[in-house]
Amino acid sequence: MSIYDTLNKEQKQAVMTTSGPLLLLAGAGSGKTRVLTHRIAYLIDQMGVNPWNILAITFTNKAAGEMRERVDQLVGFGADQIWVSTFHSACMRILRRYIDRLGFDSGFTIYDTDDQKTVIKGICKRLNIDTKIYREKALLGAISSAKDSLTDVREYEIGAAGDSSKAVYAKVYREYQETLQKNNALDFDDIIVKTVELFKNCPDVLDQYQERFRYIMVDEYQDTNTAQFELVRLLAEKYRNLCVVGDDDQSIYRFRGANIRNILEFEQYFPEALVIKLEQNYRSTQSILDAANAVISNNVGRKDKALWTDRGAGSRIHLRQFDNAYEEAEFIAGDVARRVKKEGAQYRDCAVLYRTNAQARLLEERMILEGIPYNVVGGTNFYARMEVKDILAYLKTIDNGRDEVALRRIVNIPKRGIGAATLDKLEDYAQLHEISLYDAMREADDIMGMGKAAAKIRPFVHLIEGYRKRLRELTVAELISAVVSEIDYGRYLQDYDDESCEDRIENVDELITKAVSYQDTHEEPSLTEFLEEVALVAEIDNVDGSDDRVLLLTLHSAKGLEFPNVYLAGMEDGLFPSYMTIVSDDPEDVEEERRLAYVGITRAMNELTLTYAKMRMIRGETQYNPISRFVREIPAALMDNTLPQGRRPDSLLPDRDTVFGLRPKAVLRPKTTAKADRPFIAREIGSLNRLAGISKGMPDRAPEDPEYGEGERVTHVKYGEGTVTKLEKEPRDYKVTVNFDKYGQKIMYASFAKLKRV
Repeated sequence: MSIYDTLNKEQKQAVMTTSGPLLLLAGAGSGKTRVLTHRIAYLIDQMGVNPWNILAITFTNKAAGEMRERVDQLVGFGADQIWVSTFHSACMRILRRYIDRLGFDSGFTIYDTDDQKTVIKGICKRLNIDTKIYREKALLGAISSAKDSLTDVREYEIGAAGDSSKAVYAKVYREYQETLQKNNALDFDDIIVKTVELFKNCPDVLDQYQERFRYIMVDEYQDTNTAQFELVRLLAEKYRNLCVVGDDDQSIYRFRGANIRNILEFEQYFPEALVIKLEQNYRSTQSILDAANAVISNNVGRKDKALWTDRGAGSRIHLRQFDNAYEEAEFIAGDVARRVKKEGAQYRDCAVLYRTNAQARLLEERMILEGIPYNVVGGTNFYARMEVKDILAYLKTIDNGRDEVALRRIVNIPKRGIGAATLDKLEDYAQLHEISLYDAMREADDIMGMGKAAAKIRPFVHLIEGYRKRLRELTVAELISAVVSEIDYGRYLQDYDDESCEDRIENVDELITKAVSYQDTHEEPSLTEFLEEVALVAEIDNVDGSDDRVLLLTLHSAKGLEFPNVYLAGMEDGLFPSYMTIVSDDPEDVEEERRLAYVGITRAMNELTLTYAKMRMIRGETQYNPISRFVREIPAALMDNTLPQGRRPDSLLPDRDTVFGLRPKAVLRPKTTAKADRPFIAREIGSLNRLAGISKGMPDRAPEDPEYGEGERVTHVKYGEGTVTKLEKEPRDYKVTVNFDKYGQKIMYASFAKLKRV
């Protein structure tokens, strides 16, 4: 029997279509890698194509390695002459040979992120650019986006004409490129961009590689950006034997520059293209596929297709509602334990997927309490994360100051200019007088030779001492919030890594939630006891020497994986999709989130469980969110539980002009709440009643005047800096219109947006 007889009808057609452009719409679990490798074998075995005339491109080294291994097994002799490579590896081979045509030496270096930051810092210093206004990370992000879209310096400068802010970015972009050229260096984006530039400027080089690669295959085509599209187009222009494989329904990397239009508009660039849909799924049951099909069909920007399987209907989807996130985590851990104990499942058969990293904390704690081994994929233990350890180090120092590791960790977070030499002097003094390092810092003014360094230490000591005096009046949650605010930790995280800033802030918020929970469950809460409880959870080691563990991972991390039992946690509007997505002016934002839901659903092979909480604590505040619209898009007949009665999520949401009045919330405080806090709580509960439509007759309160006015500069935690163009007083809040430097105009409510005047 031929190896091609094992393929289904559509797969076989894809393998045997070898001439001209071919678009393979490969749904989740449809065997696309199998098709690609068999197609390569068919080209060589049956069509007599030389192995060196074939180029197969994918995105990751892991994927390229797996494809290479499978090609070697199928093809045998000559397989090593096939280029199976990532985009960047292929381009590096070309540039090493011909980059001298672009004015670089073939021994060019590649700048990593740290190198790029160093270059940008130097440029900002030379050009006297205020990095508080134009952040280094934002400048690098803008340059990277320009390169992804093949916008060179000159084009960028033309587009920036008349815009003073963009003109600064353009000036930095030019200086940045000139610096790289002078240093004979490329950044990661340049590897693709310079190859495209080489092909366009040197027709002879392009012709050489067009002749070399007469048959081109590109995997995960939905994840390509504009530069990658142009690279492929140029290479395939002569012979047009281009086969691209992808699934527009799994395009979830727009934030990295992926352009879904590349796959949606493939036939516009290659009108003669044949389109083959791989819709038979070999992974999931039909119930799971029907749910995925129902959800994704609500997207407008997609190719029409529907997954099916011959595996049978399987179990219905399990829908579980809980009063709060603690019960949700308790159920998931308990259900995993039940499957292992009573159904003979392995821990590795189970995966818990969630939208944000912060959701992992409760799940981790419940897994620990149940004695379930687990791994957090794409991340570390919640309490081992940098931002959580930073705040805990502050709390430890405030608590007693004897933890020298904690003290050294935070002494320059944020930067205070206390150098290693100063710390060495303090340590020598501490050892001589048999006191702690922190006590030596308290006596810094009396230590000989400290000089100006003492002035840098003094504010840090005053900060710690100030909070020590207030320990009795502050709850642990209030203490964390106060420290985070006073040291401007959010700004520190932005400077550290703007891309991960939002996730890190969410983790700090989750630590506050943990503190509120601790306070509410202990009769006499104290900072010392809280730190002991956290240390107990953080230090338990569940590693048993095997790989049989439950996986906890974000939906983005789950792409390409599959599990017999999948739990999708936090299925609530406001969490998944997020509020920012729901109220965005760009409908594509919700469509991308829906594609992410589709990816999550199709990870399940046999059992899929959707969970949501009626009440969830975020930043120590209790939020009441409706069930996710993505759950409501699944036909009720496919689920073993009925959806809650009441209005659809959309009915709880205002129109886009009333964006940030959207999130109802009430603050959960310890039972010993001070009287001074009660009006605040009443105001928040009033907000909840008004927005959720469950008013019990509580009086409305007049909105508080914001600290900014029209024409003033403000900053937002996600959108960055902008100018207030309109401020309208309404009965319960102020509606603010802001023109953000990077994101354009947004309309929001002041109480939710938490804008700060710059």
